Amino acid sequence: MKLTNETKKSLHPPEKILQQGALLAAGPVALACSFSIEDVVLIDMIQRLQLPITVFALDTGRLNEETYEVAEAIREKYGIRIDWYFPQAEAVERLEREKGLFSFRESLENRHECCQIRKVEPLKRALQHLSGWVTGMRREQSVTRSAIATIETDSANGGLLKINPLVDWSSEQVWQYAELHHVPINRLHRQGYPSIGCAPCTRAIEPGEEHRAGRWWWESAEHKECGLHRR
Repeated sequence: MKLTNETKKSLHPPEKILQQGALLAAGPVALACSFSIEDVVLIDMIQRLQLPITVFALDTGRLNEETYEVAEAIREKYGIRIDWYFPQAEAVERLEREKGLFSFRESLENRHECCQIRKVEPLKRALQHLSGWVTGMRREQSVTRSAIATIETDSANGGLLKINPLVDWSSEQVWQYAELHHVPINRLHRQGYPSIGCAPCTRAIEPGEEHRAGRWWWESAEHKECGLHRR
């Protein structure tokens, strides 16, 4: 779908962006949920608006226990089904046999290989039959996300509509919404983890560090994406 400049630059509240995106997609739409505070806030909005947007998640096999805990809390609170996608077992087995359990720390190429197997390939399957997908990305999070639009065409995934309702929100706004509506929150967020991915690739950040500094902390800031949001 061709988007107008007006749509791309829209500064509507997240609820309006969700509604507009679901309408523009003109087909099945799903939220890609990592159970970050941004994603669970979006689940709450979707449920309050009663939008026909489903939820899927990628189980990389290396998530924190706290992530599974909040996933179950979300499932129970909202009574929703979460469609889980796993990496191909043969690809994970081959990677670990040939390169060990921590090859992703040896080079950027190796890290991209691990993310490709554990995240990107399962995402491709999750998006196969969708017309659009929703993310919790915000411009404030990192330099790699500073130019994202509220609604954009995802050329890396076959031209799907990509809906980013929280792009203009600050961390404070996200937290205020979550606390106001009593949304279940990953307890790692309160332990210095503003961004949470796979357990071996995520650490708490120090005061003054940027939002995603704890993700792949041995890499430079411009490389801190896993390939899910390829531009």
